[in-house]
Amino acid sequence: MPEVRLVGPEGEQVGIVRIEDALRLAVEADLDLVEVAPKAKPPVAKLMDFGKWKYEAAVKARQSRRNQATTQLKEVRFRLKIEDHDYQTKVGQAQRFLKSGDKVKAMIQFRGREQQRPEFGVQLLERFAEDVAEFGEIESRPRQDGRNMVMVVGPHRGTQATKGKGGAHKPRQGGGSRRDREAAAAQKARDEQADQAEPKNSVADAMPEELKEQAKQASEGPKPGPKS
Repeated sequence: MPEVRLVGPEGEQVGIVRIEDALRLAVEADLDLVEVAPKAKPPVAKLMDFGKWKYEAAVKARQSRRNQATTQLKEVRFRLKIEDHDYQTKVGQAQRFLKSGDKVKAMIQFRGREQQRPEFGVQLLERFAEDVAEFGEIESRPRQDGRNMVMVVGPHRGTQATKGKGGAHKPRQGGGSRRDREAAAAQKARDEQADQAEPKNSVADAMPEELKEQAKQASEGPKPGPKS
């Protein structure tokens, strides 16, 4: 008589029983008898609500797909002789892509004799990588592909995607882009103004210079004493 190793609905081990007995227990418990390990000796069967199990498995699969982050490869193109304003615009775009959790493919398009000086393209891409280093790191070093030179920058590991949520730009220490330098200079000017407007610490500090001089002369004059 064929037998199965029966597992209860809560995962408890019932033991090796005949198939007829396992089917009877399933009917009595209003459950299904499902074979979960057909290649085992003897095969393993479990008492369960198969319809409920299928529904829960489908819900978990949908939730897993919803939570799975989809990383896209965004492309930023520029010429070797790019104006500073256009360059800063490209850097800003790349920073937003990286903050959203996407990778950035930076591409330089060479024209004419520019292909004979690929080192200039490498220098520009390395500068680009430094300007976005706060949000990403190089995944693929600069390489020439025909008339183009490409480099891939990916977001830092552990960075959570923030699509649709813009963040304030924070200047990096040690320079960086023109925007960083201007923000640092403005902050320094505000600090200097605050130092100049700092209130006096005492009444003497707040006295005009003329009164200060009179007080100094009075203190250096003859001091009162007993008359002879």
